Amino acid sequence: MQEDFHYYATYCAAYLAGYSHEESMDICYGAQLVDLCSRTFLKKLRAPLSAATTQLQLELMDAPTDRVGLQDITRIWASFHFLPYDLYAEKKHCSKRYLDKYRLICNSNGALVKDTVMLAKDRDPGAVGIAMHVLADTWAHKYFAGTPSLVINNTNYYFFELLAGRGRQIKFRHNASAPDDPDIGSYISTIYQNNENSIMNLGHGRAGHLPDYSYIRYMYLPAWGDYSEVVKDNPSDYYHAFCQMIYAMQYLRGEHDEFELDRYAWDTAEPYKVEIQGIIEKRRLDASGDWRAFGQRLSGKKLEPFELNKYTGEYIKADAAQRDDTYLGRFIIAALRQKSMVTNKIYTSKNKLAGFSVDYNKRGFKGIKDFRKLLDIRIEEVSSDVDASEDI
Repeated sequence: MQEDFHYYATYCAAYLAGYSHEESMDICYGAQLVDLCSRTFLKKLRAPLSAATTQLQLELMDAPTDRVGLQDITRIWASFHFLPYDLYAEKKHCSKRYLDKYRLICNSNGALVKDTVMLAKDRDPGAVGIAMHVLADTWAHKYFAGTPSLVINNTNYYFFELLAGRGRQIKFRHNASAPDDPDIGSYISTIYQNNENSIMNLGHGRAGHLPDYSYIRYMYLPAWGDYSEVVKDNPSDYYHAFCQMIYAMQYLRGEHDEFELDRYAWDTAEPYKVEIQGIIEKRRLDASGDWRAFGQRLSGKKLEPFELNKYTGEYIKADAAQRDDTYLGRFIIAALRQKSMVTNKIYTSKNKLAGFSVDYNKRGFKGIKDFRKLLDIRIEEVSSDVDASEDI
């Protein structure tokens, strides 16, 4: 998904879920920041680099694809953009190496979606934004995996847009001099590389930005699906994503006692269904203007465009001891929590594609020093709970 959905549509979903205008702005800022919180950005802040939630193209071009490098890439992309659906999926007649990648294929309503939403419970708006980004991407990025893999993520000539009563073959090209053209079905994609672990085979790179467009319906023949036709209906999926975000944020606000998978706030969205579906199905590359106008009508407030450096001054100027209490400080902690949770789930499923994970409650802290912050915070939270119970 793009800024139109992660920023403006997420604002609309948050407001419909019951958050105030100000809270909704902070939530959608966090959701969009996930696509921009790179190591390059964190270096400018002198912030923990392990909190990176994305990698810029130049960073990826320089990224090593040895075992350690691939684990680093997978931790980022599987945790925030291609959340695995079933870490224990079975497939006959395949190697453990292939099965590990197969189990990282993204899809909606997997167990990790529930874990992601529950991780944001009682947290600040930035953490809610991270959860909404991850949840939404499970709908747009389904059937692709957040680890480099030609066999999982490749596309070929059999890739068709489904139009009214007919199919039209998609033409993928590698020259970025001209934008995607939905009128003629021409889209930019990464260059074919037969190296299984090439960066060109990460996520939906072989299909370019096409999966990020809400209007498109398409089918193709992925190798992981034994070359059977897979149909992707983005208009339906994006509406499901929007209504699931509303429901998830209603849960986070305390309107529901628990978060249930495959549940949606249909009733909340119903008065606006025609307008929302009209925005989703309109054929253009960027729906930001329509989502922004819809959000402004909902709240009666002005929606400021996304500004990456909105909170950087607050973070940089804060004393070292106070940085964790700033918006970006809390976002960084939430990002570390999400990455740690997903990495641990992958590792405990006996899949090492995202690296190693140690239960520091049992074995003490071992690992990347940035994550020490999570242990320290947990100790503080437990101490506060003990003090509160003693006061009672």
